[in-house]
Amino acid sequence: MDLPEGLDWVRASPAGRAWLTTLPTWLAECTERWSLRLGPPFRYAYASLALPADLPDGTAAVLKLQYPDEDSRHEADALAHWDGDGAIRLLAHDPERRALLVERCQPGTPLHELPMDRALDAVTVLLPRLWRPAGAPFTPLAEEAAGWIDRMPRNWERAGRPYERRLLDATLALLTDLTSSQGEQVLVNQDLHAGNVLAADREPWLAIDPKPLTGEREFSIVPMVRGRELGHSPAAVRHRLDRLSAELGLDRERARGWTIGHTLAWSIADDVVFTHQIEVVRWLLDEG
Repeated sequence: MDLPEGLDWVRASPAGRAWLTTLPTWLAECTERWSLRLGPPFRYAYASLALPADLPDGTAAVLKLQYPDEDSRHEADALAHWDGDGAIRLLAHDPERRALLVERCQPGTPLHELPMDRALDAVTVLLPRLWRPAGAPFTPLAEEAAGWIDRMPRNWERAGRPYERRLLDATLALLTDLTSSQGEQVLVNQDLHAGNVLAADREPWLAIDPKPLTGEREFSIVPMVRGRELGHSPAAVRHRLDRLSAELGLDRERARGWTIGHTLAWSIADDVVFTHQIEVVRWLLDEG
């Protein structure tokens, strides 16, 4: 298959190679089941094989075959819960194949094409629409954070201690405190960065590719605060934290704590260390 470069990492593990062997069959089966006319894969896809698709009635869609990770397990449930309000619509779902048929954003321009403050203007309008009360089947943020607390020391050791012990200790303390003192639980998205908000003809901006949890609202701005898409510097990160916290009525210190916790938890994946994530943690821990 003509796989996008973004999926090269999948070949490094037995599970990834096993998934790749199933893709041609699943792709053919989904194409036949939904009577799709497919285009070439999107080259930027990282956690799924995603292809533009046209339905028999001319509807423009995207077919996604997800890599079977836990973070995106309930993507279809989140899209169904939002039902097109602030996010792309789910058109069909095949849980066995981890296949989703979703609305295609056109023109599909990513939010990070805007200057940072104009992008943040859009985020402050979009996010409150996504804060819907939710329960099962979504994983609670408290449960997810408990897993980060458990795994982070082992991952740090296994990766050769790629950052200072003080970052690990401070982050574990923050997560422990935040987890037990949350506010109202709503649907939040671990991956709502400026590359996962696209311009559409139905609405100015729609969220795509959610990795959903249920947790307090302060957690929901974490990907926008830390993401490199709108600028990677201490000033840019703090500006996003300040603006989004103030304009969305969020507790800045809790949002800062969640950003530190989630960013360090996601700074090591298998044998890969994401140094830009570690930089964000340093910048926010050292601001006070």
